Amino acid sequence: MNRLLLTNARLVLPDEIVHGTLHAEQGRISSVDAACTALPEAIDLQGDLLIPGMVEVHTDNLERHLMPRPGVHWAIMPALLAHDSEIAAAAITTVLDAIGVGEADTESLRGNDWNPLLSCLSDCTARGVLRADHLLHVRCELPAPNTIGLFAPFHDHPRLKLISLMDHTPGQRQWEDIAHARIYYTGKKGWSEAKFQSKVAQASELQSRYARPHRAYFVDYAKTHGIILASHDDTTPDHVAQALAEGVRISEFPTTITAARAARDCGLSTVMGGPNVVRGGSHSGNVAAAELARHGLLDILSSDYVPGSLLSAVFTLYQQDGIPLPQAVAMVTRNPASALHLDDRGQIAQGLRADLVQVHPVALSDGTMHPVVRAVWREGRRVV
Repeated sequence: MNRLLLTNARLVLPDEIVHGTLHAEQGRISSVDAACTALPEAIDLQGDLLIPGMVEVHTDNLERHLMPRPGVHWAIMPALLAHDSEIAAAAITTVLDAIGVGEADTESLRGNDWNPLLSCLSDCTARGVLRADHLLHVRCELPAPNTIGLFAPFHDHPRLKLISLMDHTPGQRQWEDIAHARIYYTGKKGWSEAKFQSKVAQASELQSRYARPHRAYFVDYAKTHGIILASHDDTTPDHVAQALAEGVRISEFPTTITAARAARDCGLSTVMGGPNVVRGGSHSGNVAAAELARHGLLDILSSDYVPGSLLSAVFTLYQQDGIPLPQAVAMVTRNPASALHLDDRGQIAQGLRADLVQVHPVALSDGTMHPVVRAVWREGRRVV
């Protein structure tokens, strides 16, 4: 029988931290007690923190493994397994693999067929070789000519939980400052300066031709199929108002405090990147995530492009910005689970999934604490 008994743990509950014991059976939490036990089968966590398994709404990490260098394609199954291991070791037990769809450049992952990956993901899940629970977040690049066609493999896919509407046309939203766009595309994507200039020259025409009809298509698809919809890089209150009118529930990476405040006023959940918190600001020159947190405008953290940033960001907000630890932990557990309607996880509470992480805070010479993941359980079974 699948039983788990963890004791001498500082349990991070929704509103408090309790020193005690957790008991789980058949993958579900059966009790949480504010006392330790001497039962021989209990695992002594030696006073470490026990937090819920983290829920990741947006990570490009799988794409990074599939193309570790510009133009270099890696075999799908080794890439998926490496990504999965990294995700689990980072304390993430539920991950929405962010898959970009739509790109005129055939050398790009996002301009190719995703069917082979989806088949591999299904096969690996059926074989029980994945440590984390993998769901799908499809990122739709609205100005790309082939976005709708490349979305076809995701139609009615049981793992599809989130669709985001993206427009990376230089000169607006994330790339309001084109200089930052140049650094990104010539650096990460390996584009030459000539290729970058050519793409910028084409961008406005593609946006005017495709962005509006593609946006209407995906808004309708999400509404018809009951898929949660996210906006991306909202910069102005008008962006937020448009998103709200379209049924969007999540504002991913608002680039200004004005947009984040508008999203909060409209009842949208805001998502910001863990790397933004850890680095102390946005690599694109946009608003700092910690600033939104200090103003009470940050609901969810995403690891974005560094899985290990998620837990580090939680401790950064706790230590440097005075966010209570249960509230900071909720940004990577309860809040994303709630936003995705994953009501069976995200908290340490009776009846919920025993997705759990043992975290050992290590004191550093500068007086701060750094979180070290010692163990991870998914549905009561140890995976790290």
